[in-house]
Amino acid sequence: MFNRRDFLGMLSLAAGSAAVAQTPAKKAVRQSGAAATLDLTKWVDVTIGTGGHGHTYPGATVPFGAVQLSPDTYNKDWDWCSGYHTQDSSIMGFSHTHLSGTGCGDLLDVLVVPRVGEVVLDPGTHDAPESGYRSKFSHNTEHGEPGYYTVMLETPGIKAELTATERTGFHRYTFPKSDQSHFVIDLIHAYLDPKLQVTDGDIQLIGKDTIMGGRKVVCWAKTPRQIYFAMQFSKPWESADLYYDRKNKAGSVQYVRKPDHVQAVVHFNTHADEKILVKVGISMVSAENAMQNLKREQPAWDFEGTRTRAKRAWNRELNRIAVNSDNERDMKVFYTGLYHMMCAPTLADDVNGEYRGMDQKVHKLAAGEHNYSTFSLWDTYRALHPSYTLWQQERVPHLVNALIRMAEESPDGVPIWPIQGQETFCMTGYHSVTVMAEACVKKFPGIDWKRAYAVMRKRNMDDDYMGLGDYRKLGYIRADKERESVSKLIEYLYNDWAVSHVADATGHADDAKIQRERSRNYRNIFDPKTQFIRAKMSDGSWAPNFDPRGTGHKKHWRDYTESNAWQSTFGIAHDNKGYMDLFGGREAFAKKLDALFTAEPGVSNEQVLDMSGFIGQYVHGNEPSHHILYLYTYAGQPWKTQMRVKEVLDTLYHNDKDGLAGNEDCGQMSAWYVMSSLGLYAVDPISANYVLTTPRFSHAEVRVGGGRKLIVDAKRTSPSDSYIQSVTLNGKPLDRLWVKHTEVANGGHLVFTLGAQPNMEFATAPELAPPSMTA
Repeated sequence: MFNRRDFLGMLSLAAGSAAVAQTPAKKAVRQSGAAATLDLTKWVDVTIGTGGHGHTYPGATVPFGAVQLSPDTYNKDWDWCSGYHTQDSSIMGFSHTHLSGTGCGDLLDVLVVPRVGEVVLDPGTHDAPESGYRSKFSHNTEHGEPGYYTVMLETPGIKAELTATERTGFHRYTFPKSDQSHFVIDLIHAYLDPKLQVTDGDIQLIGKDTIMGGRKVVCWAKTPRQIYFAMQFSKPWESADLYYDRKNKAGSVQYVRKPDHVQAVVHFNTHADEKILVKVGISMVSAENAMQNLKREQPAWDFEGTRTRAKRAWNRELNRIAVNSDNERDMKVFYTGLYHMMCAPTLADDVNGEYRGMDQKVHKLAAGEHNYSTFSLWDTYRALHPSYTLWQQERVPHLVNALIRMAEESPDGVPIWPIQGQETFCMTGYHSVTVMAEACVKKFPGIDWKRAYAVMRKRNMDDDYMGLGDYRKLGYIRADKERESVSKLIEYLYNDWAVSHVADATGHADDAKIQRERSRNYRNIFDPKTQFIRAKMSDGSWAPNFDPRGTGHKKHWRDYTESNAWQSTFGIAHDNKGYMDLFGGREAFAKKLDALFTAEPGVSNEQVLDMSGFIGQYVHGNEPSHHILYLYTYAGQPWKTQMRVKEVLDTLYHNDKDGLAGNEDCGQMSAWYVMSSLGLYAVDPISANYVLTTPRFSHAEVRVGGGRKLIVDAKRTSPSDSYIQSVTLNGKPLDRLWVKHTEVANGGHLVFTLGAQPNMEFATAPELAPPSMTA
């Protein structure tokens, strides 16, 4: 298995975050019943997450778009997984594909470098930008908003502007007067992973205004991903040169193909303030398809029109959730979060319906279908995908069908972490089945569940994949044979729970019985003496050298994935009743949970950059902790859930560049904020229930199924009122702190009455928390 630890090495973590002042702002959200689409893009700060370890990019994209046209400031090391970090002061150029908040790097395809002066084919170094084609810039001239980015490149004196459609990028450059203006088109440029291979690079000049080409790249995925482009210039070039290996001119030819390193340079004479526009279509299938995408989505040279349409697309999606607040910080964090929740997954098909499958073959979609990629499933099954089942309902079948197709076409089975039609095998578990199963439980239409179960079952019952053989035969995974054995088991428990629901739905009751029983294998690695989940050896003994703050039982070996025994001990989300019984019941479990938040923070045996945002041993900067705050409700102490959720919302999300506690992870970090702010969170997505907590906003409206609205109101007598006193659903009192998906997915009205002190009566409510697998 490849995970982010392999990618990080032993880099050091600079921890800590400062509180952000909360500035009053005008109420910017329509009241209930208003029909107008408001400009919510003004609340989006695309720089949030571009500092610290957020790993986001500031450039131009549209919701779920295949193109992410953004500046690249560096293409190496962990904090540049997106190709950009706010600490930098030079730009290499502008490439068309970027990852949003991941812990591994890749993409950065088709780099466009506008320049004036002598042709330089090497980017230069991070520390000495003047040694190559890099340009210095100031963040004071940089501006980004949804669908648009601009910056002044100081070295050549060129103003750069970027916008995008789903499959195209649109550049506008304002040049100074010069007879040495030119563009470098660099197909060598990529994320500098140690195993990087760029192959089959080709560039073809067509006439005097068009370039087409492509390349193959091995970086994060084990097999080459293919990317092609078609590029048009708004004026003919004076001359053009093709190069290979950053130095050798290919001569007076219109086409060059080399095993790896190819570049083009196109030359222009420009007058002062002359604008040259560049349109680029991309495709995973062919350069011809890239041209079709370009002609369909970008037929004119209307940069401002494209920018306006991109903004309109973002407003259409952002208006799906309307919140009401006088707090500028909260508005910006919320809507930037909602924005990041639509930067992935990304579209992975062409306008003619073709896409490249996981089998490397070209396939044709049925009419009305779309293909997607960039699924950070280990992260996003927890909150991002559950949120989509409320406010992106029409997109859910497309996403699930894409996962089913990938599983059928891939020689490697169900997807784990797919990127541009290739498998990375990143992280533990196989959570494409979790996303599929949630859609099954919530009865989404347009999905063939028999097809889905066939691919799920193969991985679940047959494949010998990363310890699954041990898991089925022994009931645990041998820690002396398999790395990260504890975390793999925890994820497989939930995969079993998920798949069992699809087994039931497709008439495989015998399978479902086996899967549900296996999903209680947590009993085999719970140590009643220490009250921690622990690693076991081949002989059944506990792994030696146990330290709950450590990541493994020996040097250079992890038993836990980006976590330790503290977080992993609270990793059981589907059978809380049965699991709490191992501790001696709800009170004993709550006591152990209290200890999590007061334990000494940090990791004892190594530096783990992914583990950040500590509150004791609660680690909000990484996903295994995200549901833990809500377990207090299952333990009969919901006021502690409400208190701790507020603490995280207040202290670990900020309206600044270093505004996230950890990697954004393709929308998961933001999805936790958005759902928790709305007051409902899916601890166990497969249960189709949401645990309730204190809403952050006094009024929220979520557009759900059938054009209806889920309205969430929070009534406070004082701004400090943070504890739930009572809840009504559609005017009827709730005697529980959870709701079913069916109660809110087609609209409804939740009203929370809040107070300054906890309502202790909830502790005795017979159905306080959602039911778990063990009654």
